[in-house]
Amino acid sequence: MQSTITLTITTGKLSGKQYIFDSPTTCLIGRNDECYLSIPDEIDKRVSRYHCLLDINPPQIKIKDLGSLNGTFINNTKIGGRKSGQNPEQASKLNFPEYDLQDGDFITIGDTIFKINIIIPIIKTPEPITPHIIKPEINKKVNLFNIVKNLIQLAIEGKKELQRLRNYQIIKSIGKGGFGEVYLAQNSQNHQCVALKVMLPEKAQDENYIQMFIREIENLKALNHPHVVKLLDNDYAENMFFLVMEYYEAGNVDDLIKQLGGKLPVDMAVDIILQVLDGLIYTHNAEIPYVKLKDGGYGKGKGLVHRDLKPSNIFLCNINGKLTAKIGDYGLAKSFDLAGLSGQTLTKSIGGTPGFIPRQQALKFKECNPEVDVWAAAACLYNMLTGYVPRNFCRDPFMDVIENDPIPILQRNPHIPPKLAKVIDLALVEKPEIHFKNADDFKKVLLSI
Repeated sequence: MQSTITLTITTGKLSGKQYIFDSPTTCLIGRNDECYLSIPDEIDKRVSRYHCLLDINPPQIKIKDLGSLNGTFINNTKIGGRKSGQNPEQASKLNFPEYDLQDGDFITIGDTIFKINIIIPIIKTPEPITPHIIKPEINKKVNLFNIVKNLIQLAIEGKKELQRLRNYQIIKSIGKGGFGEVYLAQNSQNHQCVALKVMLPEKAQDENYIQMFIREIENLKALNHPHVVKLLDNDYAENMFFLVMEYYEAGNVDDLIKQLGGKLPVDMAVDIILQVLDGLIYTHNAEIPYVKLKDGGYGKGKGLVHRDLKPSNIFLCNINGKLTAKIGDYGLAKSFDLAGLSGQTLTKSIGGTPGFIPRQQALKFKECNPEVDVWAAAACLYNMLTGYVPRNFCRDPFMDVIENDPIPILQRNPHIPPKLAKVIDLALVEKPEIHFKNADDFKKVLLSI
C-alpha cells in the first residue's frame, strides 16, 4: 500500500468532490480549463486563471501561489497573491515561495476550500537487502568513486551480496548528476567498455519504493533497438542502485554542439533527429513487461514515454563510418521520480528539463502521452540548428513553459531552409494541442522535404 494524498472540497457547488494522488505529480489549480483541477467562473469567480500549483510527492505536498488576484490561504494565512495595481503579467514575474502542507490543513482559493488528508500506511521495516559494509550518507558530500571501487574490490574478493559487480573495473568518472555519478568501466571478461551509473536513492530503505523502481528498470531492459542505448545490467546493494549501460565514446549531442561552435550543420542535425525519431517509434510501441493495471496489479503493456528527451540524452557513436544516434537514459529520470527516490521537487524539474518540454507536460505531468517526446525531438532539432531552446525563460520556469510560445526558428537563425523551418515550427505547435501525435508522422514530413 502506498501513501496517498486526498483533496476534498468542503464548500460551494463542488462540495464533496475529491481528488486522490498516490504518485508524484504537479497539480495546477485555476479557472482555465487546461488546469488539472479546473474551477470555472460559474463555480467561483474569485479564482485566477492560473491560481496556484501543488507539488505532490506522497506523503509530501507543497503549494505555491502563482501571482493570483485574491491570493492563496493556508489555514486562513495568506501565502501569496499579487499586490494592488499589479497585472497578471507583472505578478507572474515574481517568484513566490513554496509551503509545506500537513494532514488536516485547509487551502482556501477564492471561495473554494480544500481539506488535505494524508494517509501514510504502516509498513513493516524490511530486513536490509545486504549487510551494510559501507553506507554513504545521502545528500552529504562523499567520495563516491572510492566507495564504489571498494565495493567492487569486495565483490572480486568473493562478497556474495556484491557478485554482480565483480566483473567491472572503474576507469574514470565521466559525469555527475542529481541522482549520483557515472563512470567509464570495463568488463574484465569481455573487455567491453560500459557506463556504470551509481544512483543514491533518498528513500532506499523503503522496500516498496525499491520494488517500484526495479519494475521500471525491468521495463527498460526490455528495450532493444539500434537507436536506443541498451541497459545491460542492474543491481541494488549497499543503499545504492547500479545500472550498467552501453558506452559511446563520441559523447552526446550537447557535447557535439559545443565542439562545433554552438550549432550543427542542417544535414547533420536532421540526420540525428531522424534516427531519434526511429528510436521513439520503437519505444512508443514496444511491448514492456510491467504496466500498472486498473485493478492495481501488473501485466504486460505497450510503449514507454521518455519525458526527458534533450541533447545531452542523445548519445553518439561511429558505426561503420556513420554517425549514429542513440536515445539514452530512457525513462530513468521518470522512473526515479515515480518511485519517489529523487528527493527533488517536481516544480524544480517540472518532470523534465524546462527547455525541452511542451506545456502539456507541465500542465498534466501524470498524463503524458508519446506526443510529448515528439515535441521534445523537435525542440532538440531547434536547439541543434540555433543553439537556443524554443521558448524564452525570464521568470518562474513553470509559468514560462505554460505561457511563453516557442519563438519561430527563423528569428533565431535566418539561414535555415524555409521549408525545414516551417516543419519545425509546426512540430512545436502546442496550443490547443501538440500538432504531431506520433514520431512516425513527424519523420515522414521531415523526409518529404
